[in-house]
Amino acid sequence: MVGGLLVWIGAAVPGRVVAPIAVAGVVTGAAGRNKRALVAAVLLLLGLHSGTVARRSGPERPIEPGPLTVVAIAVSDPAGPPERPWLVVDPRSILDGDSWSSWEGPRVLVRGPIPVELAAGEPVLVSGTAGPADFRVRSGPVGGVIEADGVARLGSANSALFRLGNRLRSHVLGGLRSVATRPEGALLSGFLIGDVRRLPESDVEALRLAGLSHFVAVSGSNVALFLVAWWLATAPLGWGPRGRSAVGLLGLGVFVVVTRWEPSVIRAATMAGIVLVGRLGGFPVRPWTALGVAVGGLVAFDGYMIGDVGFQLSVAATAGILLGTPLSVGRRPRWLWTILVATSAAQAAVAPLLLHHFGSVPLLAPATNLVAAPLVAGATTIGGIGAVVHAGELVGVGTGLAALVLAIARGAAGLPQLGVGAVAGLGLVGLTAVRFRPVRPVAAVGAVVLVLASLVPAPRPSGPTVWFLDVGQGDSALLMGPSGEVVLIDGGPDPAVLRGHLRELGVRRISLLVVSHRHADHSGGLEGVTAVARVDRMWHPPQLGEGSPLDALVVELGAAGAVVETPAVGTRAKVGAFSIEVLGPLRRYVSPNDGSLVLRIEAAGISVLFSGDIEAVAQADLGPLPAEVLKVPHQGSLTSDLGWLAASAPRLAVISVGPNDFGHPSLQVVDVLEGAGTIVRRTDEEGTIVVRLDRLAALPSAP
Repeated sequence: MVGGLLVWIGAAVPGRVVAPIAVAGVVTGAAGRNKRALVAAVLLLLGLHSGTVARRSGPERPIEPGPLTVVAIAVSDPAGPPERPWLVVDPRSILDGDSWSSWEGPRVLVRGPIPVELAAGEPVLVSGTAGPADFRVRSGPVGGVIEADGVARLGSANSALFRLGNRLRSHVLGGLRSVATRPEGALLSGFLIGDVRRLPESDVEALRLAGLSHFVAVSGSNVALFLVAWWLATAPLGWGPRGRSAVGLLGLGVFVVVTRWEPSVIRAATMAGIVLVGRLGGFPVRPWTALGVAVGGLVAFDGYMIGDVGFQLSVAATAGILLGTPLSVGRRPRWLWTILVATSAAQAAVAPLLLHHFGSVPLLAPATNLVAAPLVAGATTIGGIGAVVHAGELVGVGTGLAALVLAIARGAAGLPQLGVGAVAGLGLVGLTAVRFRPVRPVAAVGAVVLVLASLVPAPRPSGPTVWFLDVGQGDSALLMGPSGEVVLIDGGPDPAVLRGHLRELGVRRISLLVVSHRHADHSGGLEGVTAVARVDRMWHPPQLGEGSPLDALVVELGAAGAVVETPAVGTRAKVGAFSIEVLGPLRRYVSPNDGSLVLRIEAAGISVLFSGDIEAVAQADLGPLPAEVLKVPHQGSLTSDLGWLAASAPRLAVISVGPNDFGHPSLQVVDVLEGAGTIVRRTDEEGTIVVRLDRLAALPSAP
């Protein structure tokens, strides 16, 4: 395990830190014939190389814009909304005039009419209009995007492993077809093959908040169940232990294809493969050794894995379970202690990662896991058999058990979540209790006090208040009145960041949710919002489409019972202390930015203009819009008309912006605002900016 950790450190830590340490290890090991120092240095250098390659990886060369027809291999299944699916392909040949030529181009993301039966590994014919791109998906760097006119499947996969894996995956999904559109059916699909594409975002978030999301991240238990079924299916071969190990290695390859090589799957399958290789060679492999070799080998092969959240959580949870397993030895009832210790140890191990990535840790995750684990095992076993043999009755039983798991997740989603302070305090109390036996009663009382203190909701503001939330490179603002009314305008790009803000402010109900326009830096963070807060009403602009997060959000909120509307210009609404007027968009624009909803909100005699991302065209149509407070459009970009900004001349201007390579905010925008006497504040410099509207009179008026 130490070796795997050294490779991980080498890949994760900056080279300027790792390289001198590794060189010193090489020198020390060579000079003093210290093999351990030499091996440690080599592992650090191996990780450093892998991490450096991953950080520098990008498309081999960009795609030239224009018409393009290629034969390619699909490296992912179709994904995205049914009206605008996408997949990633690896080109093999290109149509040049009237003839085909070999072309090993960069991987390309394809959007358009994609056959639903298409599967990863299969050859396809793609024709459409291409454009350059430079981003990364799980399958690797992407060098272009094709807006396809047509995508044709050319046959089955060339690889026998892919053909077998795809056939088995298709067979399982076929057995679940009758329940696939129901949330519990989608969850059962997640238990079996990790496919949760049809599971509503609100349920995905509920599973996470309840501490149950690992059940749909295919891992060691799924690999074990598959291997048992695989060995039963291949039992007629009559092979001995080594023969079963060889067949098991083949089965692991099939399983990775079936579950689409999620990082957690690769980790679990690699560990199992190392154990089977040991059996083939006649030497036992301890679990810690298997984990260390698997982690070290995978990170050395692909340093990009160290940044994958699923891989991080999988490794940490496995290490926690291995550490905690001895604590359940000799305790009765054995099944109860095994589940309780395993889930508690796994949760403790992943807590730092959950805090880092999601901002909270479910307090009662061990309890929810204790109840849900037998249900998941039953659903996976019974539903899996039913899906394989296409027995509707068994699939129904598995789906019913999955529905119970969903009910637990939905009920537990509202249970307490612990933040950084509470988790750190509990960790300190726990270590103290382990080290000093006499203080354990006091430590127990301290732990209870810490938990209760962390659950006290944030105090309600005594006057109308606006929080311009720090969500990075994007927009989100929360308005809260003294009676508990809440208006949320946009959600930034990251759901985890927004949910952290909502939990911190104690928001469990949103009176009105406004999405200014469809771009992901405003709407992406709102995915699954119904799992953390009830939304009574939603406003969105006329322009939807393009498979944006806003499309899914409209469906999600409608299904949750919210009133979903596209407000017309001139619409007025009263939400507690806040009076809201819709000022734009005045017409349909080519740019979604210009099509943003523009709102003037007044409270305590102070007006706040929420301008979305409107640019010069819409600003010219709207004319000057004076207000005491302005949310500056488009992260302070120079897409605004400087004359419009000067004419609008607020007392206070807030720029919601994060680290970026776009030059936001523009210095010209800031200079114009300050030249007009405006106080300019930025979330990238101050974090979340809080404005009490009833206390704003103390600010000087703009000239």
